[in-house]
Amino acid sequence: MVCPRCVEAVRHVAEKLNLDPLSVSLGELVLNREALSEPEKERLDNALEEQGFKRIDERRSQLIQKIKSVVIQHIHHSEGGVKNNWSALIGEQIPYEYSYISNLFSRVEGITLEQYIIRQKIEKVKELLFYDEMTVGEIAWQLGYSSPSYLNSQFKKITGMTPGEFRKLHDKQRNSLDEL
Repeated sequence: MVCPRCVEAVRHVAEKLNLDPLSVSLGELVLNREALSEPEKERLDNALEEQGFKRIDERRSQLIQKIKSVVIQHIHHSEGGVKNNWSALIGEQIPYEYSYISNLFSRVEGITLEQYIIRQKIEKVKELLFYDEMTVGEIAWQLGYSSPSYLNSQFKKITGMTPGEFRKLHDKQRNSLDEL
């Protein structure tokens, strides 16, 4: 789940199945009871799949999803500027050593956690450029870049064009956050 509408869709599925959701947040559904029976799991899996979601039951996969949710929440859904101390930010929300989290993420996802964060930030830059309400300097500040030129070079490295070139495109191609 990568957006507020996704959260609401999952909440609706859980309520429709009378699973009594305690909380639903990005990447996490917490029920107001211990465990689901196998038939309940199967019904939940089918209902989620109809909505384009998949339940993650394995502990490592859940941890990876939680890491992604923390990054997405902070970059795409938080107010104010993005902080640069990702190890502290992730460490506040996930009770593991950052080195373990980073290594696990790299092994499972095939890219480093830092590369994933950069890709998410570039998607946010694309979104902000698309709406054309901020300068590149303002975007750089909001996303925690040290300078607009560093944002420019990172953007070009990932997309093959500068933010100015992207802004001029008529067909601004953006990626879905859950596909990054």
